[in-house]
Amino acid sequence: MPELYLCTPVKVDYTKSYYIVGFEPNATMATAHHMLLYGCGQPGSESAVWNCGEMAGGSEESGSPCGSGAPSQIIYAWARDAPKLELPEGVGFKVGKDSPIQYIVLQVHYAHIDKFKDGTTYDDSGIFIHYTTKPLSKQAGVILLGTAGYIPPMATEHMDTLCDIQEDKVIHPFAYRTHTHSLGRMVSGYRIRKDDAGTDQWTLLGKRDPLTPQMFYPVESRDPIRKNDRLAARCTMESNRTRITKIGATNEDEMCNFYLMYYVENDEPLQMKYCFSNGPPLFRWSNRETELNHIPDYDSSHL
Repeated sequence: MPELYLCTPVKVDYTKSYYIVGFEPNATMATAHHMLLYGCGQPGSESAVWNCGEMAGGSEESGSPCGSGAPSQIIYAWARDAPKLELPEGVGFKVGKDSPIQYIVLQVHYAHIDKFKDGTTYDDSGIFIHYTTKPLSKQAGVILLGTAGYIPPMATEHMDTLCDIQEDKVIHPFAYRTHTHSLGRMVSGYRIRKDDAGTDQWTLLGKRDPLTPQMFYPVESRDPIRKNDRLAARCTMESNRTRITKIGATNEDEMCNFYLMYYVENDEPLQMKYCFSNGPPLFRWSNRETELNHIPDYDSSHL
C-alpha cells in the first residue's frame, strides 16, 4: 500500500570483525522512494520482513527497525537522484565482533505503488554492502542531532539543538544528512569553538532544503571536532496549518534531524549517538543558559 515501510534484517557473524566501506544501491529503482540502513544490537522483530514505518500504527506485525533498548544507528541512506556514498579511503563502519552492531536492517519506503498495479508483488530493491575483514585504522560513526517541541499555527519557527563534545577524541566529519517532514524549509548544522577572546566561531558543517533527496552529502568543512567543541543544528519550519504541529512519527507531525557522519583514527567512535533538545518553546540557541554568542540567525535559516 502507499506510504508503506518494510524492514528486513541480516545477522552479522559476531565471531569476526567486519568493516563496511561502501554502499551500492540496487539499480532497479522505479519502486522504492528511499532506503535506510540501520546498525542494530537486535532487530525490531523476529520476522523475516516486518512493517516498520513511521506510520505503522502499532499492529503486532509492526515495529521499529531496531529492537527497543538495543543500540540503533543509521549508517546509510539512499533516495532517488542522490549520489551513492563511498566512505573515504581507509574508513569503515565496524560491525560484528566487539561492535554494538550485530544486525544490519534495511528499511525500504514505498511512497507510490504504481509499479505494483498489475498485481505483481515482487521487488528486489536493496543495497549491496561492500566490506573488508582487514582491520581499518579509521572507524566511522554517526551522531544524530534533533529536537522535541512544537510549531505554532501559521508561523515560522526555529527548532534548535546544541550539545557539548565531552569525550576526548578527534572527530573527522565527512558527510551529513537532513530530515524533516513537509514543513521543513532549511536544516543547518555547525561546529562551535570559542576563541581566546571568548567569541564563538561557528563553522558550517552543512545546510540544505530537507525536501531535496534525504541522502548523506559531503560536509562543507572537514575541520576536526575536538573535546569542548559544541555541535548545533537548526531546522526552520514554516506552518500554514491552523493547528499546532508537534514533533512525532506520523506525517501529521514533524521531525527535525541533522545527521553527522565522521571517522576517528585508532579509536572507537563517540559513545554519544544522539544530541536532542526540548526544542521550542522551551529551548532556543538564544536562551541565556546556552552562553552562545554571534549566533548566525540569518545564515542558519536561509540558503
